[in-house]
Amino acid sequence: MNRSLILMTATRYLVPIILMLSVFILLRGHNEPGGGFVGGLLAASAFALYVFAFGIKEAQRLLGVHPLALIGSGLFISLGSALIAPIFFGEPLMTGKWIDTFELPGIGKLGTPLFFDIGVMLVVVGVTLLIVFALAGEDEQLGGGS
Repeated sequence: MNRSLILMTATRYLVPIILMLSVFILLRGHNEPGGGFVGGLLAASAFALYVFAFGIKEAQRLLGVHPLALIGSGLFISLGSALIAPIFFGEPLMTGKWIDTFELPGIGKLGTPLFFDIGVMLVVVGVTLLIVFALAGEDEQLGGGS
């Protein structure tokens, strides 16, 4: 059970910064490079770092939900914004719709592309963490983990 004090201390500071960066990348993605996929990979990397520093149980506790729940909710949000919203307005599938009444500072107009990106982010985080947790669990069972 050798844990690196330096890694644990650095992780406590880095995880919130990486998660904030992932949200920034997500929000700028429909106007500039970035989006749900890259933001999801960044968020998953923060939790993977937490696995290395504190172990799989603590990382799962920090996440708070099962990765399968993230995958399911992300698929629901993405499909809802890409399929259901355009059909509701009588538009072709995958048509972007925006709320024109107000803009959020730094984000712009809210619309279906942003919700699609949020869904993609949740799916990417869920799939990546499912893989990371499975590999970390195998490593701990083999005695290589901490």
